[in-house]
Amino acid sequence: MEVIILMNISWIHLAILALASFRLTHLIVFDTITWFLRKPFVSINTIVDASGRTNHYMEIRGKGWRYWMGSLLTCHWCMGVWCSLIVVALYFFLPIIFPLLVILAVAGIASIIEFIIVKK
Repeated sequence: MEVIILMNISWIHLAILALASFRLTHLIVFDTITWFLRKPFVSINTIVDASGRTNHYMEIRGKGWRYWMGSLLTCHWCMGVWCSLIVVALYFFLPIIFPLLVILAVAGIASIIEFIIVKK
């Protein structure tokens, strides 16, 4: 028996899913509030350059599974795929969560606007 899921999705829902995925990815990979997720797998090293500017960079810890998780949690491309999978699965299999996806999407728009304003 073959199960076929027909995806009939509107453009606005696709935009919401894309923005929610973007924001969830950024939340996991970059935001300080989720540092506890990354902490077992990466460490932050600080270097002061010749001009006195402080630079921070992440170093992945361990070997095997721990290294793989550190690589995943520090790569926005890699984590973006998994966050997209989670967001789309929630949308289709747990539709009651859609308001949370809208909130993530609005936060994603806000972060893009903030980036544009700060960049100028």
